[in-house]
Amino acid sequence: MTGRPLSRRHTLKGAVGAAAALTVASATGAPPAAASDGSSTDANGASKATVVLVHGAFADAASWNPVTERLQRQGYTVIAAANPLRGLTHDAAQVAARLAAIPGPVVLAGHSYGGAVITQAAASAPNVKALVYIAAFVPDTGEILGELAARFPGSQLDAALTPLPVPGPDGATAVDLYIRPDRYREVFAQDAARSTTQVLAAGQRPLSASAFTDRVSAAAWHTLPSWTLISTQDRGIVPALQRFQAARAQSRTVEVPTSHLPMYSRPDAVTALIRSAARTVRP
Repeated sequence: MTGRPLSRRHTLKGAVGAAAALTVASATGAPPAAASDGSSTDANGASKATVVLVHGAFADAASWNPVTERLQRQGYTVIAAANPLRGLTHDAAQVAARLAAIPGPVVLAGHSYGGAVITQAAASAPNVKALVYIAAFVPDTGEILGELAARFPGSQLDAALTPLPVPGPDGATAVDLYIRPDRYREVFAQDAARSTTQVLAAGQRPLSASAFTDRVSAAAWHTLPSWTLISTQDRGIVPALQRFQAARAQSRTVEVPTSHLPMYSRPDAVTALIRSAARTVRP
């Protein structure tokens, strides 16, 4: 990820910036201003932060699509990063490497398990200026997600998981986790369209069970401002845990009556919270 030649990276950034400009031009009749490196700028010509979105378990970057589309229409450069789902230590290192390749300030958002990933990844990424948590885990240094999730009862996720033994990278047997397709909508996204949840359930990416046993090595919310969307009808990460984490992190918080997948059921609310964080970031 960081080994691309500089000229190719700039070429790709220019292509993204051009696409965003065309999208906004068609919607408003005037393209947004562009910074010299191809990133987006606001009405005063100041560079906007790049928004990096990190998906959670059982999903891929497409889970952010409704929010990505809205942010791009509003002139933001967006990167929906690939989260490998191979364990917290590995995943945070991969996301941190992606962040290191981005010039300028970053607003880093994570959904669900992705919240734990951004918490650790941002600790080694000085260009991250704000954290946004969407129905997410927000662990502290030294915590283990499995233990954190058990602090507050009521989650229906554990009972809906199917473990699958798979070959591990060292040749030993590892365990991948999936949500049972017949429980996916009920547990994960009860307020999203059934046609949507059927497609998402069919296309799940597995989460390594080690994600729930890895210990968090650093928590960036101790030094960075954060914003949290609490899903008050969440059956995966219960609202009581979300509120506890947000209070502990002194996060700016909004509560939305939605399921564990607000990017599909309440994308405008998710987009608005990310924009609130982005408006506080200056070059």
